[in-house]
Amino acid sequence: MPTDDLLQKSPRPLPPLNALRAFDALARCGSLRAAAIELGVVPGAVRQQLASLEEHFGFALLDRESGRVTLNPAGQRLADAVGVAFAIVSRAAEEISSSGSTVRLRLGVPMPMASAWLMPRLAALSSAVPGLEVDIIPVAVTQSLTDMPEIDALIVGGEYRPLPDITAVAFMADRFGPVLAAGQPSPADLADMTALIARNVPYLWDDWFRESGNPPIRFRKRIEVDDLTLALSAARSGLGVTIAPAASIEAELASGALEAPFGFVSRPTGYRFCCRIADRDRKPIAALRAWLLAEE
Repeated sequence: MPTDDLLQKSPRPLPPLNALRAFDALARCGSLRAAAIELGVVPGAVRQQLASLEEHFGFALLDRESGRVTLNPAGQRLADAVGVAFAIVSRAAEEISSSGSTVRLRLGVPMPMASAWLMPRLAALSSAVPGLEVDIIPVAVTQSLTDMPEIDALIVGGEYRPLPDITAVAFMADRFGPVLAAGQPSPADLADMTALIARNVPYLWDDWFRESGNPPIRFRKRIEVDDLTLALSAARSGLGVTIAPAASIEAELASGALEAPFGFVSRPTGYRFCCRIADRDRKPIAALRAWLLAEE
């Protein structure tokens, strides 16, 4: 096709809004019946809207088998985009309707950092940014904004790799290393200790050995627990040594409840504040980003 024809070609019209609403309800609710109940219509109306959406695109978005309707790969991709888009519109409408009053921002934070680093600073945040209320949502370190359309922004550590549609701003060093209860015997060789392994971040030990320049070792004993919060609790009880970000244990380090005799190393990228590119200039996002940069 000639270049002039490409430049003059009109953009494809957007799908009908009602069809997208029905599709989004199906994706979230998991069935035609549940989607119809949420929308206050009969299942046949939802089915009709889904058919019109497929007709608009010219290919199937759903698999239909034995009366069940499920998303195929193309449908799942569209559902992810539609969910994010509706969430953005919903948040923008909320901000407009609450103009001049309190604005709420939903912030995802890994649990140990949420409780140990951010919660003690919420009062300072409220004083520095009047009118901004931050709802802290504990998240797993493996979760992304794509997985959570209801969340506005995310604080992540150095191991996180943002997707292309996400903007990320570093605001604090991410230091991590082995820690154990104060007063415990600290052998020169880590191999003589019991390693406390958090299943939700099993790679932290490998990362520390690689980034600190210490050769990997075989521990005398290993105890696995579900997450880092439990691993830290076990370490405080004297059950062994775990590995943790310094930001997640700053109070324990300051009080002497935990110590880090083998030292911390820093990840090159540090902690980052992530949001969707489409949300980057929203006032509450910009205000929280500015506060985080000033805090450190």
